[in-house]
Amino acid sequence: MFKQQNRVQPTLVGEEGLPPNARIWAMFALAIGVGMASLDTAIANTALPAIASELHATPAASVWIVNVYQLAMVATLLPLSALGEIVGYRRVSIAGLCLFTIASLACAMAWSLPSLVVARFFQGVGASAVMGVNTAMLRAVYPKHLLGRAFGYNSLIVAVAFAIGPTAASLILATSSWPWLFAINVPLGVIGFFLARRFLPATRLSGHTLDARTALYNVGAFGLLILLFGDAAHHESLSTLLPEVAAVVIFFVLLLRRQAGHQAPMFPIDLFRRPLFLLSSLTAICTFAAQGLAFVSLPFYFEVTLGRSPVETGFLMTPWAVLVAVMAPVAGRLSDRYSPGVLGGIGLAALASGLLTLIWIPAHPSVFDICWRMALCGVGFGFFQAPNLKAIMGAAPPERSGGASGVVATSRLIGQASGAALVAYCFTVSATRGTTYALCLAAGFAAMASIASFSRLVVAQPAGLPGKPG
Repeated sequence: MFKQQNRVQPTLVGEEGLPPNARIWAMFALAIGVGMASLDTAIANTALPAIASELHATPAASVWIVNVYQLAMVATLLPLSALGEIVGYRRVSIAGLCLFTIASLACAMAWSLPSLVVARFFQGVGASAVMGVNTAMLRAVYPKHLLGRAFGYNSLIVAVAFAIGPTAASLILATSSWPWLFAINVPLGVIGFFLARRFLPATRLSGHTLDARTALYNVGAFGLLILLFGDAAHHESLSTLLPEVAAVVIFFVLLLRRQAGHQAPMFPIDLFRRPLFLLSSLTAICTFAAQGLAFVSLPFYFEVTLGRSPVETGFLMTPWAVLVAVMAPVAGRLSDRYSPGVLGGIGLAALASGLLTLIWIPAHPSVFDICWRMALCGVGFGFFQAPNLKAIMGAAPPERSGGASGVVATSRLIGQASGAALVAYCFTVSATRGTTYALCLAAGFAAMASIASFSRLVVAQPAGLPGKPG
């Protein structure tokens, strides 16, 4: 029955999605792809010193193992999301899963730093394809009245992947060598591939074509933007930064001029003209910048400022991730009934409050003093994700789900990259108070995100979203 539905009767976006049994298996397939893409970010960060040591690479050079993955994702997200509208989200998702799995095998077999960096680049492109169309696929799999729940499950998967990433990396490195960090993706990828082939629905295709020159401009604009963030944070010379700034501006100008008047632009200017979509995207960027600032600076804060051991730091980071995982499905269900602007605004106010309480923590805090503050941050962050996802996707028409899905992933990565770059900048400003400055910035970004979220209450909302004015 499901086989015939996948191949002959495609499920159209905006209809009632898949039957319940097929929906579960389709969600499982999507969860494998999103989980692996999120998990690989976390485990690579943790394992970087071990990989660098075994490959005889310098710390500065080994950073490219992480940077090239992130750069590949950000640079290709919007082109691959646009491709999903043209050839189908199902095809792009399956192709991305295949590329990610093959590239993971290549990472495990890498014999040098250059070979690993090349493999990580293709792994990033595969992850980009999976993440870029993920929320558009959810919109096809689930009926409209259950979308909030679906986005809650999706947020839960990402949160769990980030939470278990450092622990999983430590366990693997304690029992075997670093190639197994990537080899473990291969059997999971094979399972995900067969489930995706069997259960992911087809979607209606758009009538436009992919412009290769626009895609090239997009890759140049966003790739150089991420490179600029990193170089500026590390105080590179003006002779390096100015050409990068000029190149970023040129590529963005070329991109916008090329897309002028296009009915479905790759860089979705048409969607940003919708106030609800724009505010939801700004909310996401500010929130993930706050997360990036916090997650990079907190380990230094706990170990250097508060004098905790690395093992204690790992446990102290856990309440945030655990509470995000707990709250994500709860917030998803609530978003089916209440306005995303209210839910996100309340959650992000809680996140800002939690970050401020960490800054004002006593000089010699107990474990409980730290954990309840981290838990408050986790509750606030978990309360934001699913409602904001629903607001972004709900503000876009069904035929532009690919563009909206690409913005979801791009907003997250741009926010996290800018947050991490700002942490590096804070450390250059002050080696002793850099973590405090970073947490202050994180609280500021969370507060701005809360204001942006509440601002959505005063703009017109599309039909089908809670809180629509009568």
